[in-house]
Amino acid sequence: MLTTFKATAKKLPEGLEVESSSRNFKITLDEPKNMGGTNKGMNPVEAVLCALGACESIVAASFCDKFGFTYDDFYINLEGDLDPEGFMGNPDIRNGFQEIRFEMHFKTNETQERAEEFADFIENTCPVADNLTNGVKLVRTGVVRDQPINA
Repeated sequence: MLTTFKATAKKLPEGLEVESSSRNFKITLDEPKNMGGTNKGMNPVEAVLCALGACESIVAASFCDKFGFTYDDFYINLEGDLDPEGFMGNPDIRNGFQEIRFEMHFKTNETQERAEEFADFIENTCPVADNLTNGVKLVRTGVVRDQPINA
């Protein structure tokens, strides 16, 4: 059975600041000042890295007992390469990340082999990793043109 998740992103008046919300939670996304923003939040591609790390962390915590894997601490370092010339209009450069690299850190008494097996499980189970690895169909369902208040 499919579950539909919903979010809204609204451009705020200042700089490139955007308020995104889902359920009763809000986050502010922005760009650094040198990219025209106000630096009031991480930018969207940084948020993608955070979403991947958070998703993999949640999978680790959710499935460690089922997998029979114990750890005291877990974190992920992530980095991605993006050439801003792509979204600035250069048709020869991809707009998004060209590569994302991540390193999982376990504080554990498990063997290296078990840690790598569990890391493989995490990577293969994480929905955000699946979206990034396999892509997802984007469907624009409409464009709504509202009248300005002072029309």
